[in-house]
Amino acid sequence: MSAERASEFVSAIEPIAREAGELLMSYFARRVPIEYKGDADLVTAADRASETLIIDRLQARFPRHDVIGEEGARRETGSEYKWYVDPLDGTTNFAHGFPVFCISMGLEHKGELIAGVVYDPTRGEMFAAEKGRGAWLNQRRLHVSKTARLPESLLATGFPSHKRHKNPNIHFYHQITLRTHGVRRAGSAALDLASVASGRFDGFWEFNLNPWDLSAGVLLVEEAGGEVSGFQGQAFRLADRDVVASNGLIHADLLREFKEIFEGGGLEPLPDPREYAKSRQP
Repeated sequence: MSAERASEFVSAIEPIAREAGELLMSYFARRVPIEYKGDADLVTAADRASETLIIDRLQARFPRHDVIGEEGARRETGSEYKWYVDPLDGTTNFAHGFPVFCISMGLEHKGELIAGVVYDPTRGEMFAAEKGRGAWLNQRRLHVSKTARLPESLLATGFPSHKRHKNPNIHFYHQITLRTHGVRRAGSAALDLASVASGRFDGFWEFNLNPWDLSAGVLLVEEAGGEVSGFQGQAFRLADRDVVASNGLIHADLLREFKEIFEGGGLEPLPDPREYAKSRQP
């Protein structure tokens, strides 16, 4: 991996994530105005300020590394090291005063994820992972859950901020809800993955994510003993954008369910709201 070790990367970026978290919380207390970078894709001054802080700190500490940030920061020189930065994952939550958001920073070396942190400033929770060294939450070693049956599992997913009508996930949400203890939709993919790594969720899936959403969280799950793949079970790659993560024990069953849903088999029909309304009439 070169003379630098992943542990040195994590120890360097944890303080950066905490500093960015303090900055976000100062904005959060003021309820900053919402801006738009698409029809329904939100951004705030807090996103931009956090990204500027993180990029400045990373470039000062690792001047030869490339960096890609969600809000437009780009340094691509062909370096073997590339940082993926989400300065505020869960912007919609943040903008509405709902305290579920985080900072995510992941490092890729020659196409392999080697270090990452997900920091939740509302709870002071620092999730950190190093390739081959495990995953941690505030110095406590993380392990995925031991739930072995899909019907006994609790899962998480997410929906896109725009073009939701073109996303099939409502069908997956509906079917998987019926086959598990439930599906949660909290609004931060990075925190959802961290929750799989910590055993709070047994699995997670989502379509059309970005590398900055996934890089740190995927490494957390893998280093906590979980499994990450594409929807057909293929090896996960950041460029694929679709992800299935689990404790490993329910992974095959989850993939079988997804295959059946993709094929349109065994689908429970969505209830007709008109018929439901009639049933409630006196």
